[in-house]
Amino acid sequence: MQEDRYSLPQRVLHWGIAGLVALALVAGMLFFAFGFSGLQDTFGGAVTNALYKYHKTAGVLVLGLMILRVVLRLRLGAPAPVTSLTDLERRLSAGVQLLLYAMLLVLPALGWLATAAGGFPVEFFNWTLPGLIGKDKALSELLFTLHGLAALTVMLLLGLHIAGALRHWLIKRDGVMRRMSLLG
Repeated sequence: MQEDRYSLPQRVLHWGIAGLVALALVAGMLFFAFGFSGLQDTFGGAVTNALYKYHKTAGVLVLGLMILRVVLRLRLGAPAPVTSLTDLERRLSAGVQLLLYAMLLVLPALGWLATAAGGFPVEFFNWTLPGLIGKDKALSELLFTLHGLAALTVMLLLGLHIAGALRHWLIKRDGVMRRMSLLG
């Protein structure tokens, strides 16, 4: 790995996971705004079922890819912090990154468990995965609530992460964005 950049696999995973998370969050917001019956009334049963199926698929992919990302991070490390960062910026960056890693593992795991406890299929494309826990309506409701709160937490952390990235790119112009860029 070049000392000033993450490895290519780490950069590809970063952007791939970012895209999957964005799609899953948009679908989740639709679920929250419309509810199942509202989605069916608005978009029809086929589209509604596809939204749920591919939301679950995205979650399973995020979970698997995040596990791979953690393994790569432990194995390959990270480039040294940019010297232009203040101590506060370094701490905030590390804290947001650590929390994002944790929440991107917790969020899909909660969704998987909530789905299973609700008696719904845990879908991954056209396969049904093991539910891991039995049906329990009260537990499902609690887990779906926690899943929603985790999604809100991820959105907040993503907002901080993106704001920091934009600050480095547009204001500080210190090369931090190059560390995760797929180009060059």
